[in-house]
Amino acid sequence: MKNIKFILLLLPFFCFSQQEKIKALDINLTNYEYPFPVKFLELSNQRQLLKMAYMDITPKNYNNKNIVLLHGKNFNGAYWETTIHALTKEGFRVIVPDQIGFGKSSKPDNFQYTFQQFAANTKKLLDHLGIEKTTILGHSMGGMLATRFTLMFPQTAEKLVLENPIGLEDWKLVVPYKNVDWWYDGELKQNYEAIKKYQMTNYYDGKWNADFQKWAELNAGWTTAPDYSIVAWNSALMYEMIFTQPVLYEFKNIKIPTLLIIGTRDKTALGKPLVSEEVRKTMGNYAQLGKKTQKAIPNSKLVEIPNIGHLPHIESFDQFIKPLIVFLKQ
Repeated sequence: MKNIKFILLLLPFFCFSQQEKIKALDINLTNYEYPFPVKFLELSNQRQLLKMAYMDITPKNYNNKNIVLLHGKNFNGAYWETTIHALTKEGFRVIVPDQIGFGKSSKPDNFQYTFQQFAANTKKLLDHLGIEKTTILGHSMGGMLATRFTLMFPQTAEKLVLENPIGLEDWKLVVPYKNVDWWYDGELKQNYEAIKKYQMTNYYDGKWNADFQKWAELNAGWTTAPDYSIVAWNSALMYEMIFTQPVLYEFKNIKIPTLLIIGTRDKTALGKPLVSEEVRKTMGNYAQLGKKTQKAIPNSKLVEIPNIGHLPHIESFDQFIKPLIVFLKQ
């Protein structure tokens, strides 16, 4: 009995030790090193000056082809590290922005987030870099942005790649609306354990390794920052954007060659906790959504990766990169 009491007394210290292993990060990640040099583009958005962080990697064997990598909602440009290495090895110039509100970019106190604004900012970056033509690749939320960019700037986007994009279904049709304050309250509760639990359950089928851990720690690192509430508020505004600005109704208008890379185990969908179990089962079925989307987008090709979840380029890199490179070289 004494031993049990002693162990119970020590448990809070064990938890504290585990939490202490997570590196504390400021909200602009100034104390986190990206895999390649980071530059900043100053933007004038909505009556304020903001800084957009980006990586621009041109290999020595540059083949005069470019590709822009657009990150997802819970990530930033750093998680493309392995993809950047593989693409530059093949001669591609790779541009990787952190959108406003993400990663090393500015976190405004107030901002009206739209995919159109993100797309316009990305176009300004490409103009700044002198890039007239490029492939646009988007993962998760980045897939919604990549679609919007392609529709807004068809003269710039020469190919489109969508890696497990969200927004392949309209959640507004089945999920009750929640305002920004509701999303904000949820974001304030984020910590390492919550992030790990969510990612393990929704991304990796209950599995966990050092690669997965790395990106969970990056997300968790700034939850203890004194001004984390600014990050949480920006995140809540982005949920509003994602929920209310679907792009799937315009897939038919995409004119350029498109590649869909879909991990079929993925079940990602916004608002699942807000619906009944019966409705929940119908949401985020990527094994079906990938096929449906391929039929909706003219001149598109579908590559399915069985038993892989929301992040093929993290969970199963070889199965992601091989069809991507083939498509880029066609």
